[in-house]
Parts: sequence; C-alpha cells; structure tokens
Amino acid sequence: MPSRIRLEIVVFMLIRVLTNTMHRMVYPLLPAFARGLGVDIETFALALTARSTVGAASPLFAALTDSRGRKTGMVFGMVLFLIGVGVVVVWPSFPVFVAALILTTIGKYVIDPSIHAYLGDQVPYARRGLTAALVEMGWSLSFIVGVPLAGFLIARWGWLAPFPLFSVLALLSIGVLAWWLPDSAGETLSTPHIFYNISRIFRYLPAVAGLMVGAWMSAANETVNLVFGVWLEDAFGLRLTALGAASMLIGISEFFGESIVGWITDRVGKPRAIAGGLVLNSLAALALPRLGTTLTGAFIGLFLFYVTFEFSLVSSIPLMTEIMPTQRATLLAVYAAGLSLGRALAASFATWLFAWGIGASVLAAVGFNFLAGVALRKAKIP
Repeated sequence: MPSRIRLEIVVFMLIRVLTNTMHRMVYPLLPAFARGLGVDIETFALALTARSTVGAASPLFAALTDSRGRKTGMVFGMVLFLIGVGVVVVWPSFPVFVAALILTTIGKYVIDPSIHAYLGDQVPYARRGLTAALVEMGWSLSFIVGVPLAGFLIARWGWLAPFPLFSVLALLSIGVLAWWLPDSAGETLSTPHIFYNISRIFRYLPAVAGLMVGAWMSAANETVNLVFGVWLEDAFGLRLTALGAASMLIGISEFFGESIVGWITDRVGKPRAIAGGLVLNSLAALALPRLGTTLTGAFIGLFLFYVTFEFSLVSSIPLMTEIMPTQRATLLAVYAAGLSLGRALAASFATWLFAWGIGASVLAAVGFNFLAGVALRKAKIP
C-alpha cells in the first residue's frame, strides 16, 4: 500500500474519532448535558430522537459525493460539523444544542461514506478490508479515548468545555482535507441527479440484498443491545457498576472486532468473512444465557457478542463499496440508513420480547442473523 494512502487512512481515522466522539458522548454524559442546559432527561431524549430522524435523510446529502467528488463531500461534511459545534460555543442554549446535534449528524453521515468511497476508488478490492478496519477504528477509539476525554473536560470546566476543542480540531481537519488531500483521480462520478442515484440502488438486486444484510444484522445486535443493561440489573443488582464496566467493554470489543477484520477479511474473502461472523455472533448469543449465570461470564458473553457483530459489520463495508462503484457513496449512505432502520425494527419489540427472558432475546437475534445470511447469498459484486 503506498505511503500516502497509509497517511490518508491515519488522517481519516483521526477525523472519525472526532466526529464519532461528538456523536457517542451524549449517551454516557446525558445527565451532565441535561443539567447544564437546564432541561429534564425526557426533554433531552427528544433531541436525540430528532437527531436519529435526520439519519433517514442522510442518503440525500451523501449522494452529493457521487456527483461532486469525494473530497468535496468530506469538506462539506466537515464544514457542517464545524458549524454545529461552533454555534454551541457562541450561543450555549438548548435549542442551539439540538441544532448542533442535527448538523453534526448530517456532517458525519456525509463524511463517513465519502471516506469509504474515496478509499474504494484508491485501494484495490483485495485490500479494502484492511483499510475499512483501520478507518472504522475511529468508531471504537471515540468510545475508548474521545468520550472519556470529553467527560474529563466537562468534569473540570462544565458541559460546554468539549466544544471549543471540537471547533479547533474541526477547523484543522477542514484545512487538511481542502489543501492536502488530492482530488481523487480514480473516482467514477455518477449522474448529478441525486434521486436517480438512489432509485438506481433500489432497482439493483445485489444492492438491495446488501442493504438487507445490514438491516437484519443490525436488528440482531439491537435485540440484545437494548436489554443487556436490564438483564445485568435483574441478574446481579449492580446496575451502575455493571453498566459502566459493560460500556467500556463494548468499546474494547469493537476495537478487537475491527482489528480482526484487518487481519482476516481480505484473506478469506468478504462474503465468507461476513457469513462466518454471523454464525459466530449467533453462537455467542446462544451462549449468553448459560454464561450469564455469573457476572464475569456475562461480561465474557457480551464481549464475544459485540466482537463478532463488529467483525461482521466492518467486513460488510468493503463488500458494499464494490457492489455499485459508480454510486459508492450513495449506497454506503443508504446502507447506514438501513442499519438505523434495522435498529428501529428491533427496538419496537426488544423490551417486550425480554419479558420472556434473555433466552427469547437471543433466539430473535439468531433469527435475524439467519435472515442476513439468506440475503448475503444475493449480495454479489459485479
């Protein structure tokens, strides 16, 4: 791999640590933000709902990358992110904070597919699993490094403290992308009509099948993800301690999953890696009730569950970059929206299902993984 590509990957990973820290920090630090902004938890939750709703419209923004260029998409997304974090510094109020959540989310949903589409243009398919894994480490590192740093700043100087730092780093990122990142000579730009790009995806069976893989896989994860805290509380009565340790465990398991992708996925092939990950994730889910007889066993089971999910998910990204090369960024953005829809589907009944115990939850997860495996058979590159 050329040295310039390696350096670009490091830059992309660091940018994603920044954008993902903003995206993820609101969950563990929610009480601090709510107190600082003078609103109750229920009102703050409405802001997160508004942010999630924006995710469904992300393909409309990310599709610009296919018609205007990858570099343009990254800079545009980063400018939106800068505006989002910058306005909070100038006008620190709850309505502005909600606007910041929305703007930074749109920016993230433009930046992420633009980065993977850019690397899809530059890196051969046979090596794309490694590049996807390295870039996606920006997701896990945001939880391992970025969120604790934001928490430290808030503890010392108040809820507003991370935003000046985010603004400076965002401005620096824009400068790096605009003046240092070359225009992608290898990119294949599609028609400038956004809705045509999106509609073409839904007329192509392998692309639709790939979207279904992501949606079912995400639903399988969310079926357990939404209830594991309640499960730990009911089983061990250690709510704060257990959930705090479990949150750290999730970030570490994500990092491990991404690392394994970089080591294995290109060697065994993307579809085979995804299929293997789905099988292992199902086995990890089935082991949860038995391992969960002790707190240590529950943590081990959750670690295995999240490692195998992250491995499957990140292994799917390079496959999605090659199914429709002329609509790479658009397909990746629709794929991200599909992941959100899968989570929403599982969220609609996950807690109801848990009334029958963790065994019912893991059986549902296995069922969703099976559907993902069926869809995978049709998700083929041209």
